[in-house]
Amino acid sequence: MESMRGEIRVADQVVAVIAGVVAADISGVSVRSGGFYQDLAKKFGGSGKGIYVVVTDGAVTIELRVSIKYGMQIHEVCRQLQEKVKETVESLTGLFVEAVNVHVDGIEM
Repeated sequence: MESMRGEIRVADQVVAVIAGVVAADISGVSVRSGGFYQDLAKKFGGSGKGIYVVVTDGAVTIELRVSIKYGMQIHEVCRQLQEKVKETVESLTGLFVEAVNVHVDGIEM
């Protein structure tokens, strides 16, 4: 992102943290991980397990690996997750979210 004052760069891990917070707020979704504090540490060091982000030329691609709670409509939950992640990342960072790819790797009982 360029402005008249200089360049603004948003690190991949910042976008990953935002996506992780949004995913945690969606009912029935769990990001595939090894625990909250372990994930938070990984997110600050780069993409956390279950969340992968690529930021290039002001556009973002996000990949989320999640589990969905049994009984939830998977396609509806994933669509809500995609929309909310896109909306929030764009709002907070000013970056264009090109894609939010959701991979359902498991079902939680």
